[in-house]
Amino acid sequence: MTEALAAACTQVRVRRLGRVELEPTWREMQRFTAQRTASTPDEIWLLEHPPVFTLGLAGDERHRLHDIGVPLLRIDRGGQITYHGPGQVVAYLLLDLTRRGLGVRALVRRMEQAVFDVLAGYGIGGARRDGAPGVYVGEAKIAALGLRIRRGCCYHGLALNADMDLAPFAAIDPCGTPGLAVTSLHALGVRETPAEAGEALVRALVRRLDER
Repeated sequence: MTEALAAACTQVRVRRLGRVELEPTWREMQRFTAQRTASTPDEIWLLEHPPVFTLGLAGDERHRLHDIGVPLLRIDRGGQITYHGPGQVVAYLLLDLTRRGLGVRALVRRMEQAVFDVLAGYGIGGARRDGAPGVYVGEAKIAALGLRIRRGCCYHGLALNADMDLAPFAAIDPCGTPGLAVTSLHALGVRETPAEAGEALVRALVRRLDER
C-alpha cells in the first residue's frame, strides 16, 4: 500500500444512521468487519437505539434484576449487561487497529479521553475506574465501552448518556456492578440535544484517533 493510500485509509468516515434497531446494526458491523480489506477506510457509526438491554460474551443474565418488557440481546462485545435507549449517543468504531498501530488498551484510553473532552466542554470533570472501562462523574457512570476484536480490527464502541430515561438501568446491575449509579448529560444540567452531543463526541473521537 502506498503512503498516500495508507493515509487515506486512516481518515475516518462518519455515518449518521439516526435511530436504528440494534440487532441488524450489529450484524452489519460483523459483515463490514468480515469483508473489509487492507484498503477499507475506517468508519464511525453515530446513532441511537430503541430500548434494549445487551449482554456481553461473558455476561451473566442474573444481572438483569427485573423483566420490564425491554428485550435482552446477547451480543459479541466484551462486558456485562447495559441498556440502550432513545437519547443515548452511540458511537460504533469500525477500525483497523493493526494499520493504526493501536492496541486495545490504547484504544480504550483514547475513547475514554474523547468522552472526557466532551464533558470538559460542558464544564464537567470525568474520571476512570481501575478495572472498569468507561467514564464516571463522581460515583455515577455516564459512558459505557465495549469492543470486539477480529483479525486486528474492532467494532462496537461506546454509549454516552445524553438526554435519556435512566429508569431502565434500575432493572439491571449496570455493567455487572450491583448498585452502580448511572447519570446523563441532562441530569448534570447540560441542555444540548443528543444530536449536538453526538457531533461533539465524533469530533473528539476523530481528534483522539488521529493522535500520534
